[in-house]
Amino acid sequence: MRVLFRQVGGGLGEAGLAAVVAGAVAAVGLVAFGTVQWPAFNSSNVTRALTTVGQVAAVALLVAAVVLVRLRRWSWLAKVLSWVGISGFVTVTLGMPLAATKLYLFGISVDQEFRTEYLTRLTDTAALHDMTYIDLPPYYPAGWFWIGGRVANLLGMSGWETFKPYAIAALAVAAALAMVLWSRLIRADWAVAVAAATTAVTLAFASPEAYSAVLVVLFAPAMLLAWGALYRPAEYATTGPAVAASGAPAEENVAATDSAVAVASTGEASGPIGAAESGAGAAGAGATAKTAGGWGAAVGAGLFLGVSAMFYQLFAGVAVFTVVLMAVVAWCALLWQRRADAVHRPRAVAAGPGALRLLGPILARLVVMGVITAALALITWGPWLAKALTGARSGSGTALHYLPESGARLSFPMFDFGEPLLGALCLIGTVWLVARAASSRRAQALGISVVAIYLWSLASLTVTAAGFTGLSFRLEPILQTLLAAAGTFGFVEGARAIYQAINEPRRFRPAAVAVAVIGALAFAQSIPSILNSEITTAYTDTDGNGERADQRSPSAVSYYREIDAALTTQTGRPRDESVVLTADTSFLAYYPYYGFQGLTSHYANPLADFAARAAEIKRWSGLQSPAELLDALEHTPWRAPDAFLFRGSGDKYTLRLAEDVYPNDPNVRRYTVSFPKTLFEDPHFQVTNIGPFTLIVRH
Repeated sequence: MRVLFRQVGGGLGEAGLAAVVAGAVAAVGLVAFGTVQWPAFNSSNVTRALTTVGQVAAVALLVAAVVLVRLRRWSWLAKVLSWVGISGFVTVTLGMPLAATKLYLFGISVDQEFRTEYLTRLTDTAALHDMTYIDLPPYYPAGWFWIGGRVANLLGMSGWETFKPYAIAALAVAAALAMVLWSRLIRADWAVAVAAATTAVTLAFASPEAYSAVLVVLFAPAMLLAWGALYRPAEYATTGPAVAASGAPAEENVAATDSAVAVASTGEASGPIGAAESGAGAAGAGATAKTAGGWGAAVGAGLFLGVSAMFYQLFAGVAVFTVVLMAVVAWCALLWQRRADAVHRPRAVAAGPGALRLLGPILARLVVMGVITAALALITWGPWLAKALTGARSGSGTALHYLPESGARLSFPMFDFGEPLLGALCLIGTVWLVARAASSRRAQALGISVVAIYLWSLASLTVTAAGFTGLSFRLEPILQTLLAAAGTFGFVEGARAIYQAINEPRRFRPAAVAVAVIGALAFAQSIPSILNSEITTAYTDTDGNGERADQRSPSAVSYYREIDAALTTQTGRPRDESVVLTADTSFLAYYPYYGFQGLTSHYANPLADFAARAAEIKRWSGLQSPAELLDALEHTPWRAPDAFLFRGSGDKYTLRLAEDVYPNDPNVRRYTVSFPKTLFEDPHFQVTNIGPFTLIVRH
């Protein structure tokens, strides 16, 4: 138990220190970027050029960290340099292109609108509230948004303005945490390389969805941790016949500790969680080292699964599915080993552990992971589950009603010729996973994770016949990072094999390092181009101050500030005590009013009954008099709107609403509901025209 506390405590302590360093680097960098009046990214190449300079500096720090590790000098400085380098890389890669705008990638458009709305809600209150609907707990996991809301509240900033710096800082911290975890699973110099590779891929393909990207960058090392907890052949070797007797490769004969992925005697591991992976001499080291028997790895994996459930339920589901698959594979592997041993030592096998005894330790660690996961998940899911179990009015929900073209096929990034560097790295990773599946526990963990992604994707394709999907297209960034991690290992081991095969020429190692560094820089400087559309939208959308960062004329959003002032004056209530019916839902992203109806049914709380609300709005529009409308508002089953924010069209007020039309793609159909202006010709309604909007407050 003491070893367990020391391992978990030491890991958490180092992770906390790395998070502080990364947060400080991100804060300093973003503040520095904000002190200069930069030209817009979409009309100038200045910020692109400075991004490249910053990336080179960050990579130089990472190379310096590797050099110190290889020289075995100043290990503490190497760690700090790696944390500063990886967090600085994230900060400059995202922060510099966005330096002249207050908005994050994708601005306030598409899905970023409801994400900003969520952050605005949890900036206004620390309580777990739905982003749109009053008196409802949140359905979508609030973890990432709650932390951001508390940061915004502490800094005295609005939610929308906090989104960009918080998203970038969160990614910088996650990258540093991934660096710490990798360094405790494999040798430190390899950890720097694989953490840098997976971070770059995450930024390129997952960063627009910042709250899931923090999980993407941690997914691969977390799965290595889970595999180390579940598959522990050393325990079978000590309770049954010696594994070595079966003639298994030496790498499979060594004792595994909590992570069971690193190398001891060969120098492939560093840190207390490391374990032998190859070399006969490692067996003795692994056998004598004091370990926590896999429980430290189980706790670590459980923490990742729990945080995933608090941040993003789809990725949590995929992670849980992967871990369960690992448990099944681990049990089958031990049974196979037992069967092989039975050929040579039948009596010893007969006296050894049976199938159920082999399953017991695996299930025990799986249960520990499950308990930790459930405990953390209930923090954000508990209020919603309690509300749902009381029989609250509910709709079916349509979150799984989305099937774009990319979700109707399997993804093979190893043959992605649109991104040749990524494709080459993933192809190397694929070859390495297959070639090393029987001899490397790293390859086993990453390989099972890749298989799990493809199994989930196949299941998602299959269930389309039942009327929903598994949203497999959103798993592509995880698949890319898994293969990128494998590709990094494949490149290093492949270069070493070539080096040995050609009689170890003196200049080969520097040449291989040069190729790796140049390739990394080539991919890194392409990231802003990959994100070009997302960055451009951040400059063309109108922010909460009513300004466009590209200095062009703002949209109708520029009238929101005047609308907000009129609303608070006419209602006489705080914003979070008013419900507004509007089709311009970006208004709710900038100001923490509650909405009567959400953006689309796919992001609406199932307890809100989106379809029934839409039908009610349609019914109101067909009423004949203000008296009928007032009566309908008084008797609606939900909290009625305190205000309406319309667009004017002749003698009618209009709302542009949305309905689910899955399985069509696009899966949303827009339609217009028109209210006769005569419905609001009553003293109970106060009508104010503001720009293209009409604000109607109900008294």
